[in-house]
Amino acid sequence: MAVLAMALLGLTVTDMHAAEAAKDPSPQAAAKSKIYESATVPVREDLLAEHRAVWRRIGRAGTWWTAAERVAIAGETRRARDCELCRRRKGSDSPYAIPGEHLHAGKLSPIAVEAVHRITTDPARLTQTWVEGLMADGLSDAHYVELISVVVGVLAVDSLALGIGATLPPLPEPQSGAPTRQRPPQARLDGAWLPMVAAGEDTGLAAGIYGEAKRVPNVGRALSLVPDATRAWRRMMAVQYLPITDVLRAHKGNDLRALSRPQIELIAGRVSKYNECFY
Repeated sequence: MAVLAMALLGLTVTDMHAAEAAKDPSPQAAAKSKIYESATVPVREDLLAEHRAVWRRIGRAGTWWTAAERVAIAGETRRARDCELCRRRKGSDSPYAIPGEHLHAGKLSPIAVEAVHRITTDPARLTQTWVEGLMADGLSDAHYVELISVVVGVLAVDSLALGIGATLPPLPEPQSGAPTRQRPPQARLDGAWLPMVAAGEDTGLAAGIYGEAKRVPNVGRALSLVPDATRAWRRMMAVQYLPITDVLRAHKGNDLRALSRPQIELIAGRVSKYNECFY
């Protein structure tokens, strides 16, 4: 669940990004959202626009975390790459056999830092027992889900930047606002570690999160305890891969990208194998 590799809710890509930008029109936020400016290869406009939107979303209050906390989560995602404890645990037969303290900025609780660092550096070995331990130590299931969504966004932006030789963008400045702290009451345990909204029950706070899909795989429902996280994930997936409604349609995708659908799947499969993806 933690390595969600990444539709649109009645909006075109252009309309969607215009709506995102309208939520945060400040010049400061616009300046901070400039990314990939040092790239030596062209970046597709829809991909560039969505990654700018990812950065704006990170800088705004979420459903459970404040804007400052979300930016701190983004910072810890980057810091995990240089964490000696994470490096030692990754090389160990069991991450639980290596005690120590994470490299951190002191802006998040130790349990939140643990969650960010493990999800970032060793997601293939996460267990239900580990997740339940986070909950027992005070991290709510909804906080955990939203934390995952921030980590996924940062990894997407930073991975592309590193891949094309661009400078990592500065983290966004936290914007004003407070978390909404609203939980979809229909979310329930349904074969996964955390509560999810079932297909066909995306109403109320979760209205439209699955679009017109009749069947939604678990990976598409994984973040649904925080509906805005699911909406953000679907937007990102639509430009980085395919709209989730097209994933099971083998003929879809050939007219969307420079690569053919078989080429896309070959690369996706190889990357998933390298990342030890559960799927």
